[in-house]
Amino acid sequence: MSKEPSNAPEFSVSELSGAIKRRLEDDFGNVRVRGEMGRVTLARSGHVYVDLKDANAVLSAVMWKGVAAALKFRPEEGMEVIATGKISTFPGSSKYQLIIERLEPAGVGALLAQLEERRKRLAAEGLFDPARKQALPYLPRVIGVVTSPTGAVIRDILHRLSERFPVQVILWPVLVQGDKAADQVARAIAGFNALSPDGPVPRPDLLIIARGGGSIEDLWAFNEEVVVRAAAASAIPLISAIGHETDTTLIDFASDRRAPTPTGAAEIAVPVRLELQERIGLIGARLSRAMVRGLERSKIELRAATARLPRADTLFASARQRMDVIDLRFGPSLRTLVAAKAHGLAAIGGRLRPQVLHQDVTRKAQFVASLGQRLGAALTRRTALERDALARSEQRLALASQRLTSGLTRSLEAKSRHLAGQASLLEALSYRSALERGFAVVRTDKGVVVRAKSAIKADAKLTLTFLDGDVKVRASDGPVQGSLFD
Repeated sequence: MSKEPSNAPEFSVSELSGAIKRRLEDDFGNVRVRGEMGRVTLARSGHVYVDLKDANAVLSAVMWKGVAAALKFRPEEGMEVIATGKISTFPGSSKYQLIIERLEPAGVGALLAQLEERRKRLAAEGLFDPARKQALPYLPRVIGVVTSPTGAVIRDILHRLSERFPVQVILWPVLVQGDKAADQVARAIAGFNALSPDGPVPRPDLLIIARGGGSIEDLWAFNEEVVVRAAAASAIPLISAIGHETDTTLIDFASDRRAPTPTGAAEIAVPVRLELQERIGLIGARLSRAMVRGLERSKIELRAATARLPRADTLFASARQRMDVIDLRFGPSLRTLVAAKAHGLAAIGGRLRPQVLHQDVTRKAQFVASLGQRLGAALTRRTALERDALARSEQRLALASQRLTSGLTRSLEAKSRHLAGQASLLEALSYRSALERGFAVVRTDKGVVVRAKSAIKADAKLTLTFLDGDVKVRASDGPVQGSLFD
């Protein structure tokens, strides 16, 4: 059975696909679609392919390279967004898709939810652990700053550093907003850490990551995971100064110290030089007074110790007196003994014959001579023992005196060297070192040091102290004709 002839026109596949494409683009040339991002694919060409979905349907979408590069945030799976664009087709697969011309988060709440989820995930990894945070150097020699080179932030930081304590500053210029900002900031942190301490570019002792205030979208680069990980991995202590005091980004949790503003970061980084000099001066004066008191006390102790040492005459007096006593007793005792023996001999002499008497006398004389020799030898030994004891006493006294003198000399020399070192340090940190480099100290007519212009009243009398003397001037708010001097 043959069919009836049809008057319907015939289309080629390409013609039909083109007609459908034109119809869809005409009817849906400008649509806004709200949905959750599913699959997100970044092609090597720079185009981004995504799936927008809800509970019942999925819509394929594509962002061309130029649109994707202009995004202020990074599309991620699970993010709720609002996509603006047109419906078109891809003839190669007979499917329709949304050509995204603008993509934005579905309200700030979505960004905050994404931020909170990322914060919890990174915190669970320990990146925000207080034990990881490093102490900031008290007085860094070199400070590395990561920020935009053209904004007011770097000028504010440099101005505040010059006011407080001028140090060397190295700027690593980066974008602080946009899709490329996060990668540049992360590379800057890693680049500073990769510098060699002995290289041509000095390695900073402290890093400041800074940006001015803005919306959550403007500050989003500092919430990116690559920036947070770079800050947490930095071996150089890092201060984050992003936005205003009320702004909080994830880099603030990973940094070693958060500053409320970029200017506040400069105040945290260095102390006030004049206050430090005043404090060192007070400490130096106290040290000098303490050293003087210590030397005086040592002199008094030395004199007291010297006064307590016995004199040589006193040490030898007892031994000499004992020798005198022995000598005085020996002569009379000997004479008394001889007299007693002579008396006994006379008493019995009448009864003795000459021969017996002679023998007895001879025997007695031998006994007396032997007794005299024994007494002489005993006296000689006793005298030698006393002299040896006296010599040992003299040696102990000399050794003690030598040790005392040597110890006191070393103590005085050590304290003198310490005092000289402290004096050299005091001189190096004195404000006169600053005067030698061309600075001047400004004082009021009452001698008060002026640290800020606001402290000077109009027509006030001031004294400028230079290295070679003082100059008196008068303050003026406007141009002054003639000489500045009184």
